[in-house]
Amino acid sequence: MKTGTIFLVGAGPGDPDLLTLRAARLLSTAEVVVHDGLVSREILSLCSPRARLVSVAKSRAHHTLPQEEINLLLVREAQAGLDVVRLKGGDPLIFGRGGEEAELARAYGVPVEIVPGISAANGAAAAAQIALTHRDASSIVSFVAGQCKGLSEQDWSGLAGKGRTLVIYMGIKTAPQIAEKLMADGLAPDVPLAVIENAARPEMRVMRGLLAELPDLVAREQVKSPALIVIGDVTAREDATLAQLAVEARA
Repeated sequence: MKTGTIFLVGAGPGDPDLLTLRAARLLSTAEVVVHDGLVSREILSLCSPRARLVSVAKSRAHHTLPQEEINLLLVREAQAGLDVVRLKGGDPLIFGRGGEEAELARAYGVPVEIVPGISAANGAAAAAQIALTHRDASSIVSFVAGQCKGLSEQDWSGLAGKGRTLVIYMGIKTAPQIAEKLMADGLAPDVPLAVIENAARPEMRVMRGLLAELPDLVAREQVKSPALIVIGDVTAREDATLAQLAVEARA
């Protein structure tokens, strides 16, 4: 029996118009689509009517399937001769665990292809019109996971500050610990930030504040995942530009 192929496909931040052409074509022909909970209904509607959809949605408190079982599920479906799309929010290789799934597929001799998507960081920043790099504000961007083991023991010093942008994935539940950790590692409490919820979707919200205010902002606005935290002077560029225009108008 011919072995199928596993396609690790990035679904982007949620807007179906931001899918790559390759991703859209694969969805239209895939026999099995194994998808995350962050993948929007609009994107799933692009799947072939004949496709079998399998949700492996995860949350902080509950996983439909442990990651190890997801890996084996993909392999079993492909070994049964089916082409499988593993559909992930954002990009498969940026906090998407696509590397683990690709490694297991190769270990079992199953063909695997990785189809990149617009990352959550790029998609959210673009939707909020925040430049992650800016000639006057930032030449370095770092991505970190805010929901991970040993958060307090990690060294985040130097990841954020003057000339740098820090993007935090999965950081809403741990916002108080994140703010405390960054300030303990030397970041000033008045560093500006933005929290972007449901990026690139009709219900998107962009909330701005300062690092010391992050826990209160998240609680007050009742921020829900999916959401990203962007920390750095780039998040205040809009305000700075408007202020400069106002000065020029008065001159």
